[in-house]
Amino acid sequence: MSRDLSMSVRACLAAIAGFCALLASMGLSQAQTKYPEKPVRIIVPYGAGGVADVTTRLVAQKVSEAMGQTFVIENRPGAGGIVGAKAVLASPPDGYTLFLAGNGSAISESLFKALPFNVVRDFTPVAPLAEFEMLLATKADSSLDTVAKVVAYAKANPGKLNFGTIATGSTQHLSAELFKLATGVQAPIVIYKTTPELVTAILRGDVDVGFDYYAAFGPSIVNKQFKVIATSGEQRSPQLPAVPTVKESGYPDFVVTSWNAIQGPAGVPKDIVTKLNEHIVAALKTPEIQARMGDLGIHPMIGSPEFLDERMKSEIAKWAKVIQAAGVEKQ
Repeated sequence: MSRDLSMSVRACLAAIAGFCALLASMGLSQAQTKYPEKPVRIIVPYGAGGVADVTTRLVAQKVSEAMGQTFVIENRPGAGGIVGAKAVLASPPDGYTLFLAGNGSAISESLFKALPFNVVRDFTPVAPLAEFEMLLATKADSSLDTVAKVVAYAKANPGKLNFGTIATGSTQHLSAELFKLATGVQAPIVIYKTTPELVTAILRGDVDVGFDYYAAFGPSIVNKQFKVIATSGEQRSPQLPAVPTVKESGYPDFVVTSWNAIQGPAGVPKDIVTKLNEHIVAALKTPEIQARMGDLGIHPMIGSPEFLDERMKSEIAKWAKVIQAAGVEKQ
């Protein structure tokens, strides 16, 4: 074979190979744009019926309707979210197994002595869902009806005032620890197993100030059994516009906004992430979802995967400092 002919053959083969690669990439692109072609699981690392679970179900229903495929909620509580997270990471990164992450995920990075995964490296951020403030509540007839009075009484009467929360290492518990750090007060924190136990303790007068979410305290607020003396966000809660924040009460270092979001295992294709994010954002913008979230005391949190990635990283850093400064024992 002549040298010129050999070069022509090689050029022809290269062109064919390139064309085949183009066809393959087009086929892959078309296959990915058909997503989802089967039901999608969202693993929720909490029991059914809580705020995170209800929020996920609301949004999943809307996304399911828009994408023409079933989104199944699978509750896998246990070990501070580790059980659910491990189930997600054991699944292929194909967009068919997703995870409800959030503030608890950020806390776990510093709360546990050792995790079987890295909260940032081993997950793909998809879309934020919602955020919600902490409420500081007292019994309705308590004379401690402002943050200033709580702080003044605690400093004048060391050890006589206490705070109540649920679950060691929870956002509620660490919010109480952060409040102590921000205000300089020394007060024991009484930790209860469940929200109903905490509510009962406040009503009995066993707890002076309780820390929990609107969904937990809402019925007692509506029944005028509780008085909310402050909320924990950057701005006042839309549900409680007359209640000041702790920040505006004179303590700018105390800002807590819990949140949740959708992630996948590391390696989910970008076009699938983009498609999921677009549909989740569209669901969050519907009046129906916004109204239902408002009833639960939570607010839609709309953002890109990049926004979610930065939020997770900043929350990990924030709660690591609180856990260390408060001397919270690692689990």
